[in-house]
Amino acid sequence: MWTLWLLWLSSISLSSAEGVNPKPKVWSSQTTIVDDEVHCPDYSSFAYSNHTPASVGRFQLSYQRPAPACRTFNLSEVEETILTMKRAIRDPDLFRLFENCFPNTLDTAIAWRGKGDGEHGRKTEELTFITTGDINAMWLRDSANQLQSYRSLLRANASSHSLASLFRGAINLQARYVASHPHCNAFHAPPEADLALPFTSGMNDYITPSPEPSVVFECKYELDSLAAFLQLSHDYFAGTGDAAFFGKHRWLEAVGALVNATADLLGGTYSRDGSVAYSSYLFQRTTSSAYETLGNGGLGAPVKEGTGMVRSAFRPSDDACTFQLFVPANMMFSRYLGLCADIADKLGKRGMARSMRRFSASIKAGIEKHGRVNHRLYGKIYAYEVDGYGSFNAMDDANIPSLLSAPMFGYVDRNDPIYLSTRRFVLSKDNPYFMFGPVINSTGGPHVGPGMAWPMSLIVRILTTDDDAEIVESLKQLLSSTNGLGLIHESINTHDQSVWTRQWFSWANGLFGQMILDLRERKPYLLTLSYQ
Repeated sequence: MWTLWLLWLSSISLSSAEGVNPKPKVWSSQTTIVDDEVHCPDYSSFAYSNHTPASVGRFQLSYQRPAPACRTFNLSEVEETILTMKRAIRDPDLFRLFENCFPNTLDTAIAWRGKGDGEHGRKTEELTFITTGDINAMWLRDSANQLQSYRSLLRANASSHSLASLFRGAINLQARYVASHPHCNAFHAPPEADLALPFTSGMNDYITPSPEPSVVFECKYELDSLAAFLQLSHDYFAGTGDAAFFGKHRWLEAVGALVNATADLLGGTYSRDGSVAYSSYLFQRTTSSAYETLGNGGLGAPVKEGTGMVRSAFRPSDDACTFQLFVPANMMFSRYLGLCADIADKLGKRGMARSMRRFSASIKAGIEKHGRVNHRLYGKIYAYEVDGYGSFNAMDDANIPSLLSAPMFGYVDRNDPIYLSTRRFVLSKDNPYFMFGPVINSTGGPHVGPGMAWPMSLIVRILTTDDDAEIVESLKQLLSSTNGLGLIHESINTHDQSVWTRQWFSWANGLFGQMILDLRERKPYLLTLSYQ
């Protein structure tokens, strides 16, 4: 996604919900108030620069929060959490990084909130449009993970100014997208928002089924994007217990659409008579990058039938899969499909719930049969991708879901022997996308390329270990590699922290905050240490 950020800036216009930020906001070069109209700085430029007061630690990290009047959603629970963590975190640089990152989605990326207009959705339907930060489009995966950063604060609340309302609005909008375009990954704002459409990345794409360009920003079929919709749904249900909400709008329709779409992609490339089987999804793009399109006329590499696993054309990096039985996405999809069956049960949809659980179990059986491979150095591990014929891709990518992140979404226990072997491989130089150097050492991926490590992977490393030394070393690397900006970048050159991609990557910022709150619960004493 990082290659697209230059294309969107002229079109964004943020608006707040009634009663949240009462003064209107217009983007300008600096924060000013003219005739009761708040003019807010363009955050993409703002995040490129250092702002005072700098933190008083060794790294003198910039303050990166916009003024309160320019924040896209103000939530008292988040402000109270920041004050609480100021007392819990001893290191001034570590606190500054938390202070900047944890509220970043609410500060900058809630691009529009409102209700259905009666034509496209019921007037009672809450809607939340969340951008990735530097791209004015809503990715299913990113927006689900951006809100997950605040999961620990989520409580049942009927107010339209609550965190629960943000979740409901995002679920409702994602349900619209999934119900109409289950093969697509990123979308424009709904018509109710009346926002200008940005450049659409799919102008040179040839896709079956053909997406509606006024709705879809990009239509790369990614199994993890559908899993992200289920993750967001389960996060809301687990945090609030509000099952009735899911029966009010299009959630059941969206679940039916994603189950049908993924069931269609269980099959192999060839029919029993050797002919090429019908594929419900094809994708070709005119591009100079092999990772931006699918070979074999849009089919991708051949897949063997009968594995029980669901094909995915693209990875959570938005890169094309080498082998389309993408193991981490199947793990995540299986996990959340089973969990969301509980919601269907609560709504009285017993048959649907049973089908979801059976599907979930069959995918898991397929993973355990075909997704485990023998590595010559590490023994039995999970492969990143397989094709069912015996070929596999031994690697990991920083983007979630990854093999490293499997315990985060509950597919395996962090002490599972196969996971531990996989982890040792992923965090070794035998993983072709493990990047190392004097600045930062973590997994990267082909999306940005060799030599560029992703801080996201370091954060996941912390979230999936109980080893204090590993956590401390990872925190030190995160603190020392922001180039003084005090935000989590997409990727960083392992030999030069001044070379990085994406100054405004809301998901990674929120994940850092989520990790610090996790440490407060698991290992609070690590937050009292100095990381100078």
